[in-house]
Amino acid sequence: MVVIGAGIAGLTAAYGLAKAGKSVVVVEAAEVASGVSGNTTAKLSAQHALKYATLTSRKGAEGATRYGRTQLDAVEWVAATAAELGIECGLARRDSFVYSTDTSQLSKLQEEADAAASAGLPADFVEQVDLPVTTVGAVRFVDQAQFHPRKWLLGLAEHIERLGGRIVERARAHTLDERPSPIVHTERGQIRARDVVVATHYPIFDRGLYFARLDITRDLVVAGEGDAPTGMYLDAVTHRSLRGHTEGDRRYLLVGGDHYRTGEPVDVEARYRKLAEAATTFGLTKATHRWSAHDMSTLDGVPYVGRYHPATHHVWVATGFGQWGMSGGTSAGLLLTDLITGDGHPAAGLYDPNRFDLHSSVTLAEDGVKVGKQYVTGYTRALTATPDDLAPGAAQVARRGKDVVASYRGEDGKLRQVSARCTHLGCVVAFNNAEKTWDCACHGSRFGTDGSVIQGPATRPLPPV
Repeated sequence: MVVIGAGIAGLTAAYGLAKAGKSVVVVEAAEVASGVSGNTTAKLSAQHALKYATLTSRKGAEGATRYGRTQLDAVEWVAATAAELGIECGLARRDSFVYSTDTSQLSKLQEEADAAASAGLPADFVEQVDLPVTTVGAVRFVDQAQFHPRKWLLGLAEHIERLGGRIVERARAHTLDERPSPIVHTERGQIRARDVVVATHYPIFDRGLYFARLDITRDLVVAGEGDAPTGMYLDAVTHRSLRGHTEGDRRYLLVGGDHYRTGEPVDVEARYRKLAEAATTFGLTKATHRWSAHDMSTLDGVPYVGRYHPATHHVWVATGFGQWGMSGGTSAGLLLTDLITGDGHPAAGLYDPNRFDLHSSVTLAEDGVKVGKQYVTGYTRALTATPDDLAPGAAQVARRGKDVVASYRGEDGKLRQVSARCTHLGCVVAFNNAEKTWDCACHGSRFGTDGSVIQGPATRPLPPV
């Protein structure tokens, strides 16, 4: 078995498969838990915003119940496995809340509470929450959890190796041959396997049309010392998330939100400042830490977990957790374990990556228009200019004849120039001024200022100019 990606979905699947007696190799482009799974607010909850009323409408009561059951099972599996294996990951039980200060949201909150309770979840509606703002009410899920995802995943990786599995870091996979038997080609060699799990967050390898079926956003998080609430909270309108974290004798407040489409030419630094300012309302005294990560949403709001495409029986995928990767990635790993070992799973049809419906077809068309617009406007925005006057830390995308060049001048004064055409499908990248990266708005690929791949679906670097 080869598992590509050492995040929460990949390592959960790898642990389950190794425990079932399978020979497992995990290949990771960077390091264990260094990607999206290590850069979250780390809420481990079956409460996924106002999810269950919509699910009941789209998938029926049975679909909502199965989704809720898999997410709740994921929470309990992490808690039980952490205790069983002795992994100290700061796991603490907390109630989870989705609240609003907007009176127009009251009926939606009540409808969500009813739908979640009907789906068998520990949900109810409450009028007041422990926050320094006036709310109209909230949906509460009792006894959920929060934890330290890196400590959890590093502990899980250690136990995978104890079971005989192998984890290979800094081995980016770039191609896959499926026939006659799967072969994964990496920067450090090739691996032949019976089954391959692609758990790279955004599925690499252009098959299955995932680049057309996922919406990519980037979420920001700021943290610092301050008074923090006892529960985990999410604003139903602004989608700002907050929770507390204790490190020694210090208590931190984590506030996430202000997301934007990856690769859009926005002032990311300004968004961080805006988020930090909003966090002061909830007790943040000073933002001392910040980070961001990708989020992938599917056409119908349910992750894609199962066979990579209809014609394969030995290549598997897990993606599209839509801001809820801690429970979503865990449930995906558990589901893939059951499917690969032949045990089957009652929710397999719900998560089937090859499902499609009328609502999805409309959403797909809308997303196609967005991507087409990004493709055109990327070239339109490119300046006809020279980078000679770029200040240290500044960047620009400019036309040079038929080429489009991405230029960045480092703090050391050195000018770095690479092609601005994303190596996935040719869209023009934009500069992320907070993380100093070149990001593609079409399908979310991200590159370093030297052109190196940071996140897919691209697998090849931007060539130097």
